Amino acid sequence: MLPFARQLASMDGMQKRTIHTILAELLEEAHMRPTELSARTGIPQSTISRILHGKIKVPKDDPVRRIANYFGITTDELRGYIPLQRKSGPGTPSTSASDAGETVHGSNTYPFSLWEDDAPLGNDEVVVPFLREAELAAGDATAVREATSHVRFNKKLLLQKGVKPEAAFMCPVTGNSMEPILRNGSTVGVDRSRTEIVDGDLYAVDHSGQLRVKQLYRLPGGGIRMRSFNREDHPDEEYRQDEIRDQKIRILGRVFCYAAFL
Repeated sequence: MLPFARQLASMDGMQKRTIHTILAELLEEAHMRPTELSARTGIPQSTISRILHGKIKVPKDDPVRRIANYFGITTDELRGYIPLQRKSGPGTPSTSASDAGETVHGSNTYPFSLWEDDAPLGNDEVVVPFLREAELAAGDATAVREATSHVRFNKKLLLQKGVKPEAAFMCPVTGNSMEPILRNGSTVGVDRSRTEIVDGDLYAVDHSGQLRVKQLYRLPGGGIRMRSFNREDHPDEEYRQDEIRDQKIRILGRVFCYAAFL
């Protein structure tokens, strides 16, 4: 066991797992030192060391996202909010999926398939609607509408993630704003029962009929910040409360899984 991992293990014992104990475990399993993780993620070594030793109790979203993505887990797992699932291994993005199509939540992949009218529904399956942008009759505007296609989902897996089947829907990601995590053509699963913003989480948003998937942050006075992963091409967007109303911005729900067709 590496020195810092041994020290933290003895310190924490049976206490609640936190980001510094989880990170120590991940580094130990990968036989990696903080200096190597720093080189591979671009996070300053001093920041990683401070997280490891509990000097930063609640790290900022950006380093947490980079570390989680590198180890193939979710930020919720890294922060200790939910149990750590099986990992896909260091350096493996948590967004990979097979050509046949798989739903990905962190490092877990769940098979899904398009719903056909003549295909019988299994006892352990539920039908999840698929939302997309639809052109209005006038042809000069769009609206978010339920598509004719649906997705078959394993009911047990949804419930394990705390998602009620009746609250779930799928929707596409278009453009390059969320690369490299979510490529153009990716599909996300959304929980419409969770619309309250948790800073840094992913949400599906109806923006005047445009279906968008963004990281959201709360701003003083009831405003919001929309953030893309590809910030070089898509800088942050900030909206005051009155602009949210005027531009008809509506949070549809929190993303709980995502998939990619490679």
